[in-house]
Formats: sequence, structure tokens, C-alpha cells
Amino acid sequence: MTIPNMTALEAGENNRPTRVLLTSTSYPSDTNDWRGVFIRHMVTALAARDDIALGVWAPPGPMPLQARDATTPGERIALAKLMAEGGISHLLRRERIRGLREAVRLIMGLRRAFRVSPADVYHVNWLQCALPLPSDSVPLLVTVLGNDMRLLELPGIKAALRRVMRKRKVAICPNADWMAEPLQKVFGTMALIRTVPFGIDPRWYDLIREPSASREWLVVTRLTARKLGPLFRWCEPLFAGHPGRVLHLIGPMQESVEIPAWVRYHGTASPDELREKWFPRAAGLLTLSEHDEGRPQVLLEAMASGLPIIASRLPAHVDLISHDRDGLIVESPEELALALDRLDTEAENDRMGLAGRASARLAFGTWADCAARYATLYATLQTESPHDR
Repeated sequence: MTIPNMTALEAGENNRPTRVLLTSTSYPSDTNDWRGVFIRHMVTALAARDDIALGVWAPPGPMPLQARDATTPGERIALAKLMAEGGISHLLRRERIRGLREAVRLIMGLRRAFRVSPADVYHVNWLQCALPLPSDSVPLLVTVLGNDMRLLELPGIKAALRRVMRKRKVAICPNADWMAEPLQKVFGTMALIRTVPFGIDPRWYDLIREPSASREWLVVTRLTARKLGPLFRWCEPLFAGHPGRVLHLIGPMQESVEIPAWVRYHGTASPDELREKWFPRAAGLLTLSEHDEGRPQVLLEAMASGLPIIASRLPAHVDLISHDRDGLIVESPEELALALDRLDTEAENDRMGLAGRASARLAFGTWADCAARYATLYATLQTESPHDR
């Protein structure tokens, strides 16, 4: 049975907070888990607001006391198992038939939650998780990340999403500006397209850097061919042939990747380990990803920490980094060599790191700032007509 929606006026008259049902297929199992950490920060910041009553449908993990768990015991077990296996996307790549069965299970769980959970607004993370929405008129906010853009290329997906959106007020919220234009082309006639950047844990802004004399560079990523890009090939002569530099690789092995002997691979690291051990000593963060990135949270945290970034030319990276001011964009091994030489200089390294921190504080702020941006849109969805822009 679908619980009827209350209008913003009725909610105001009853002097109660807006009921938000937030859904996510990713959530960290504990405070050391790297997976879905941004969702935990989002949930914590939204639950802390007096004007929001938050229900959460997500894998089990540390939830704030103010948030209501919207999963059943069976769903919690299934979601925990799915997270332990790397998540639905990883399972679909590795075992397609079994992955499809788990995807159906996810859809059924989401459909149940949408139908029985009291909500004035649905807040769905990832476009595909909007597909099980019921035929009601509850307003919808969808957080869109980079891998959603590839989803839109699949046959029938655009039509299916438009079908579940057409009878409700909708805000589609990419977490980076580069996604706004293609989303506007697909959904602009029926939804408000508004970029909502994620926030940053305030502790990253307080980090004090003490780079080591060995000029240690970090790569923090899931280990897949597209995430690594040409990293090993481009970096070998610049690190293996350069005794003054060290390349540390941190992240989970999600594809069979052969790691060269000159690379120091450390497996996964929790956010606390990155903040307390790795970021303070590093000369900078390096990514040569060719993946469909949205706006990688680790890059935001590096900027807030005052850690210079060298990045490949992807829309997500160009959207984030102002080349030559608060980071460097490279397109060839030669440009990478020049960038590393430039940031070997202490004064230039410090200047670029401080510029990145200032940019992050101004553009993204904290997770409380992000929650305020979402709260404004929740109110908009409850008061404006679908075509009020």
C-alpha cells in the first residue's frame, strides 16, 4: 500500500520535518570501510538537520541515531552479502547471470521500500535505482554520478526513467557540472537539472602536510584497467628510473592487474589511514584514469588537504581542477614528466596545494553545506510546479 504524500503546506501546518526516504545500494559496513563512505557522510549530515526526518534504505553500517532504517532483516542480510562481494556493478561484470538475479532482488527491495515507507520526498542515489518507483506522486530527487552517464546509453533506459518520472516533480542532481548538459538534453523538459556538489569532511581541511624528502606520490583508486589507465607505462621511466621518487598505489584489486615491482602496492586503506598516514607525507596525488568518473571524492579530499593533484584529461578532472592554478592536467608522458618536475619544487608544491585547499573550501565546503543544498531542493520540489525553473 502506498502511503499518501503530504503537501508542504500541510507539513508546515503540522510543524513537522520533511520526511525523506534516501536509497543507496552502497554503504560502508564500519568506520574503516572505504566503500560508499560519501553516502555515510551524506546520511549523517542530512540526519543532523532539524527540518528533515530521514529514512534510509541501504546496506547495513554505522547509521546516525536520528536516521530510521527502512530495510527489512532479510534485505539487510542480502545487501551486506552484496557489499562483501564488491557491489552490484562488480558482480554484474564478474558473474553476469548471478549479478542479474541480485539486481532483480535489489529492485524488489527498493519497490517494497518505496511503497511502504512514509515519504514527502524520495532521494535516490544512482539513476537506475529510480526504476522501481511506484505510480505515486511523491517528488523525486536523484543524485547522479559518473557511471550513470554510461547507463543512459543502454537501450530503453531513457524511456523507462522518463516513464517513472512523468507523474511527479523531479530534480536530477549530478555531483559535477560536466554532467548537467547531457542530462538536460534527456530530462530537461520534465525535471529540474541542478548540480549539487558533495561536501568534504572538515577534518581534511585541518590536515597539516609534512612531505618526505623522497617525494612520495599517491595513487588511490580501485584497481581496474580503466581506473589505472596508462599509469604504469607512463610512470615507469619517471619513478623506476628516478631514485628520488616513490609511487604508492592504494586501493582494492577489482580486476586481475599485474603490478610492476617498482610500484609499492598497499591494498586498501581506510579514510583515517589516508588522512593520518599517507596524505601528510605525500608530494601529491596522481590519477591517469580513463574511467567514466563523476567527481571522485578522493580528489576533493586531496584538494582540501592541500595535496597537489596531477590528473588525466577527463571531463570530471577538468571540471574540478583549474590547470596551472590548483592542479595540473596532463595528456602525455612528456606532460606528466614536466608536471612531476614542477611539483618537486617545494615552493610550487606548496603554492598549488594551498590554492587547491582554497578552491575546495569555496566550491564544496563541508557535508553540512551539501545537506543544506539538498534541503533547499526538497523544499522546492514540494512547493513548485514541475516546470518552475
